[in-house]
Amino acid sequence: MLSGPALAKFRENLLAWFAQFQRDLPWRRTRDPYRIWLSEIMLQQTRVAAVIPYYERFVARFPNAQSLTKAPEEEVLRLWSGLGYYSRARNLQNAARKIIAEHGGAFPRDLEAALALPGIGAYTAAAILSIAYQEKLAVLDGNVARVLARLGAVRGDLRANGTWSKLQRTADQLLALNAPGDWNQGMMELGATLCTPRSPQCLLCPVIEFCEARKKGLTDEIPAKRVKRDTVNITLAALVLVDADGKTLLLPPPKKAQDAGAADAEDVPTLVSRMWHFPTIAVKREAAHAALRDFARKAIFRERKFPAEFAALQPVRQAVTYRTVTVLPFLARVEKLPKVPGAKTEKLQQISDIAISNLTRKVGRAAEKLLFPREG
Repeated sequence: MLSGPALAKFRENLLAWFAQFQRDLPWRRTRDPYRIWLSEIMLQQTRVAAVIPYYERFVARFPNAQSLTKAPEEEVLRLWSGLGYYSRARNLQNAARKIIAEHGGAFPRDLEAALALPGIGAYTAAAILSIAYQEKLAVLDGNVARVLARLGAVRGDLRANGTWSKLQRTADQLLALNAPGDWNQGMMELGATLCTPRSPQCLLCPVIEFCEARKKGLTDEIPAKRVKRDTVNITLAALVLVDADGKTLLLPPPKKAQDAGAADAEDVPTLVSRMWHFPTIAVKREAAHAALRDFARKAIFRERKFPAEFAALQPVRQAVTYRTVTVLPFLARVEKLPKVPGAKTEKLQQISDIAISNLTRKVGRAAEKLLFPREG
């Protein structure tokens, strides 16, 4: 724990470095709590480069909490589509409603009130309140924890045995009280750009003289690698029906496992992000074709005549938290799309105009490659 002149020098060095070298990000050009809140939610588990275009489109359509509250959920999800972790968008809109109802439309300055909003945890609350309102709250996320662990040569799993709480106390003690917003952003920026998990750029670090891990040659060992949860492999089968006009059938957002179409499909609602999706079921890889045909006969065509041929498309893969998802898509051409309660029809090449998950988008692209091959 630094104190006295050393602490003052540490703060001075970091703030000066951040002022000179910070990345020019759109949410850093404002003190609007709404926009800072939006950026923090979008940045959860998502890279900065991926967030920027989504952020700019989102604020153009929903510039404040009032406009977000009035929008249909499907429109909010459509603008979020492709960013992943869609519960963030749902929580964002629910929090906006609470802000309008209980806080006069302004993000609350009080910590407890902020924590009571859907989707807001300790880190997010501290980040928003310090940056927007200059509240004296220190953030602690993965980037900041890595910086602090190396500064103090903290070994072991940072989230085990009370270590995270100790790191929070260290972050609180180091916080520059005269500039909490810039300080928190500077600590996060240091972890994101220089004090990275692998190959940290120590020689460019503004606080290298205070780093115990560097002095002890431990920068590659700290922080210790977390024990990852075993990967679960999931196989799904999806059916893309296309009629003579190029339209396809999409099922409505499932709310429960059985809505997804199969008794053993408990993961399907989560994996399609409870958004519009092609008929999709969980399957065993070797029985995918037969299982999908049986499902289509009973749930989609309802025992009426259905396509004789299901053409296999290129498999689609995606990592979802600890799961590796493989979707085996099949294409079936029909003269007329079947009528399914709650379903909608849409031009296959225009399904991105509605709220679909990235997984559904990939399946659609696999079908497009077969149906509309590029010339040459």
